[in-house]
Amino acid sequence: MNKEFLREELEREYDLELDKAVNEIKKKNAKLVCIQFPEGLKDKATKVAEYLEAKTEAKCLIWLGTCFGGCDYPDLGKEVDLLIQFGHAYFVV
Repeated sequence: MNKEFLREELEREYDLELDKAVNEIKKKNAKLVCIQFPEGLKDKATKVAEYLEAKTEAKCLIWLGTCFGGCDYPDLGKEVDLLIQFGHAYFVV
């Protein structure tokens, strides 16, 4: 599927800031990225992962556990280079 068509399709309903996510992955030179979604956006997870992987050199893991906000992030250890939470207010750990 065309990457730009996929981005447009994903952002038709929500402003997921996918270009911002791509830039952050590249800036951090992340190779393994975990993406986390609230319940209402989990159906978009696979397409978001496909888009991010197509635009970067990273591999994306999808966290499907519970997510109650920016303070509810998974403990992934040091294997993951970057965690991106979609659907939350800006939060830095």
